[in-house]
Amino acid sequence: MRAYRFDQPDSLDSLRAREEPVGEPQRGEVLVRVRAVSLNYRDIAVILGRYVWDAIPGLIPCSDAAGEIVAVGEGVTAFRPGDRVISIFHPRWFGGRPPKGVAMQTYGSGADGWLAEYKVVSQEAVVPLPDGISFEDGATLPCAATTAWTALSGQTPVRAGSTVLTLGTGGVSIFALQLAKAMGARVISTTSGPAKAERLRALGADEVVNYVEVPAWGRHVRKALTGGAGVDCVVEVGGPATVGESLRAVRPGGEVVLIGFLSEANPGIDYFLLKGSNAIVRSIGVGDRAALEDLVRAWSGAGLSPVIDRVFGFDEAREAFAHLQAARHVGKIVVRVGD
Repeated sequence: MRAYRFDQPDSLDSLRAREEPVGEPQRGEVLVRVRAVSLNYRDIAVILGRYVWDAIPGLIPCSDAAGEIVAVGEGVTAFRPGDRVISIFHPRWFGGRPPKGVAMQTYGSGADGWLAEYKVVSQEAVVPLPDGISFEDGATLPCAATTAWTALSGQTPVRAGSTVLTLGTGGVSIFALQLAKAMGARVISTTSGPAKAERLRALGADEVVNYVEVPAWGRHVRKALTGGAGVDCVVEVGGPATVGESLRAVRPGGEVVLIGFLSEANPGIDYFLLKGSNAIVRSIGVGDRAALEDLVRAWSGAGLSPVIDRVFGFDEAREAFAHLQAARHVGKIVVRVGD
């Protein structure tokens, strides 16, 4: 089979396909023919040394995939050949408290990922893909969509009448917008230009703030768009450079859910702003198997479709990574594997 690896550390241009053996499923394992893979910012952060956790160099990248079972090992009861499945981001986190070392067991950073034609995994490391969802769409759900779901369904779940603030037009933010609207929430989104603003409005955003024109967008959201009350939930994907404005936008007792680390600048945390916000600050790492299963049911039941910016062929994997790094996309980037 063909599988991609980075030949050199710190170089996205060094991604190369190579021939590797197809594994045989052992007891409790399944062999998956990979049909589609989606990219996340973490896939380039790992290579460029910007990831928040340690990572093993030289691994097959990518945590998100959809495919079909082609063989099963002894004792497999959950699946049979021909079943359609999607990957789990944390292959050993099934629910409850994360197991020890969970961050170093994820695909693409702690273990070989999914940018390959075939992959052997535990039967517990995949979940069924409903027939109404394509492989390309299904491949977008394990990381970004599950992260958005976990952000919105925390200690105080978003519900009809809640106000949610999303940042930008990346995968997590778009999924959060779609899911929040499906829950009946009001959504305020930020972006950098009129074209992206129109896309956000078309997806259901009730208000869009251009953060280039309004640098103090947190105060603007609170004072001008929520009447001084603040939003109930901020899906914070920017990181150090944006969390201050997120704290200014959230209501007392609301949540700022820490997800991303897109910004490289780190001005430091203003303790008095953090304390004075009276907000709940929650850091999440995608979610467990149960969260993915809940997300898939909700997604399928609501008849939603992911926003896919572009689908690349398997031979165009390097171009897909370059497109991700350019950061001009809206939604997800997908690599189709095989026919």
